[in-house]
Amino acid sequence: MAKAKAKETIERYERFVIASYNRLPIVIARGAGSRVWDVGGKEYIDLFPGWAVSGLGHCHPKVVEAIRAQAGELLHFPNNFYMPDQGRLAEMLSTRSFGGRCFFCNSGAEACEAAIKLARLHSGPGRYKIITMENSFHGRTFGAMSATGQPKYHKGFEPLLGGFSYVPFNDLAAVEKAADAETCAVMLEPVQGEGGINVAAKEFLRGLRRLCDERGLLLILDEIQTGMGRTGKLFAYQYYGMEPDVMCLAKTLGGGVAIGAMVARADVSKAMKPGTHASTFGGNPLACAAAIATLEAIETEGLVENARRMGDLAAARLREIFRGRDFLKEIRHLGLMIGVELAVPGARIVEEALAEGLIINCTHEKVLRLLPAMNIDEATLQEGLAILERVIGRVGEKSHA
Repeated sequence: MAKAKAKETIERYERFVIASYNRLPIVIARGAGSRVWDVGGKEYIDLFPGWAVSGLGHCHPKVVEAIRAQAGELLHFPNNFYMPDQGRLAEMLSTRSFGGRCFFCNSGAEACEAAIKLARLHSGPGRYKIITMENSFHGRTFGAMSATGQPKYHKGFEPLLGGFSYVPFNDLAAVEKAADAETCAVMLEPVQGEGGINVAAKEFLRGLRRLCDERGLLLILDEIQTGMGRTGKLFAYQYYGMEPDVMCLAKTLGGGVAIGAMVARADVSKAMKPGTHASTFGGNPLACAAAIATLEAIETEGLVENARRMGDLAAARLREIFRGRDFLKEIRHLGLMIGVELAVPGARIVEEALAEGLIINCTHEKVLRLLPAMNIDEATLQEGLAILERVIGRVGEKSHA
């Protein structure tokens, strides 16, 4: 029966859903915490939950209850009216970060689009260029894609939105050289996620802050993956002793519900006047209720500290697993953003791990990426890493056969 249901679902996708994803041949039915089950009842430990969307794991009880309660009150209402939870969420994000004002949308890409528009509005005529980083990823919409410093995402969509230049990550001199009289902003991720878990050096981000202040540029941080506690701070910029002018959020923000936010310094935000930007569904009551519950759970359950502790534990365990393996190049992490760079392609490891009941990811062909839920417990994490260790052992044996 389960096989028939899975087959029926896959066939329906093949007939009616655009094949814009490389889908794995598994039909997921439900999830709880850091575990999911397919339609046949097979259990998987999920160390890559929702591409970092499910930062509280799947179906966190507080988020589920908030959604249920709000669904019976008000699902959506236009943004030319006031709504209590949108105001409350904006206050929570502002007071926990750098005191900015919020614009709400539905995704990280939309938050980046808003930041791009705000940078141009704020800087005025003649200043429109934005410097971004090589190996960055800011989303799939046209502006966000143009900001993304990876040619593979541009292929087939040229000409891109003009005004973007890409420089090497962690290279302050390259940013200084690229900035000219038409530049209005520098935009980057504190930790490049899709780019391979590349962590910004402290001197680099602090240097960017000084450079932007000197040149009158906005510093935009894409904290879509790093924000909401994953790195062991509520926002990754808090590691660096500096503040951005604009910050983009999404992913974990809604605890599984689609929501994005741009937080901008109060004086900068004034450039975005009525009619300059909008989002029909942005900041709707359901999404805001979920986000409030998510932030409350992060704080009351000590998940920022847990992310830091579990991240350190996972990195140490991974170093043990890969010790002596000649196909390991480097392990990088900040909290529960973990990248294992290999000297060989990682696709087979991901596939074999999935067959054994473990969900992980591979990016840039050779970087295994783990983004466990921030509330994962040590036993579950160790169980998942034990599966990975068995798979790595087999891969190592095959590579020397």
